[in-house]
Amino acid sequence: MGEFVRVESADGVATIRLDRPKMNALSAQVQREIADCARQVDADPGVHAVVLYGGERVFAAGADVKEMADMPYAEMSAHSSVLQDCFTAVAEIGKPVVAAITGYALGGGCELALCADVRIAGESARLGQPEILLGIIPGAGGTQRLPRLIGPAKAKDLIFTGRQVTAAEALEIGLVDRVVPDADVHTEALAYAARFAGGPAAALRAAKRAIDHGLEADLDTGLEIERLAFSGLFATDDARIGMRAFAEKTRAKFTGR
Repeated sequence: MGEFVRVESADGVATIRLDRPKMNALSAQVQREIADCARQVDADPGVHAVVLYGGERVFAAGADVKEMADMPYAEMSAHSSVLQDCFTAVAEIGKPVVAAITGYALGGGCELALCADVRIAGESARLGQPEILLGIIPGAGGTQRLPRLIGPAKAKDLIFTGRQVTAAEALEIGLVDRVVPDADVHTEALAYAARFAGGPAAALRAAKRAIDHGLEADLDTGLEIERLAFSGLFATDDARIGMRAFAEKTRAKFTGR
């Protein structure tokens, strides 16, 4: 439990809750706390899915610019590695991760949302990568995860111009997966995540890793990643439980082993 980031768990779903008023600026401390929480929920066998949430008013408005403004090159070189490692810890959570986006998700806030598997946004949410307006570029995965999600042309438009997009446009270009009334964002994210509570944890982890790692490789390598993950699951109790339940036409009760 950090000063600005905490984990709230119930019924197999953990919420990583950002709480640094007013705008959830992602200072170095907040970044470290996010990474600590990500590793905590990843290692907890009682957590089956994760929600990233910044509260009712804002997801995260980006990095703490005041903190970065006077950093010399040598210090930023070291800090940027820590920054990427913190966000990678979220991306590597081996469970379904849902970003519940309210208000602004800009700069580092947008990059944090990109680390999720599914993004649910409120109707008034605004997303973007405005770093170019500061004379810099995204440094927490924006130039890599964004084009992989929405394609290079759309990603270049957002990164080159620094413009913000509405929730409606974000849905249109594939930056978010669902738009709901602002008041329903967290509830909808929890409901989606709850679908995985009691699910086959090893299979979900394997599916996520196969997809994510396969996207970084050529097709033949991706198929080999899939084959190894697929066959490896036959060593799990859940695979036997699931296939036996299918044969017996009953509902599988997975154990997570």
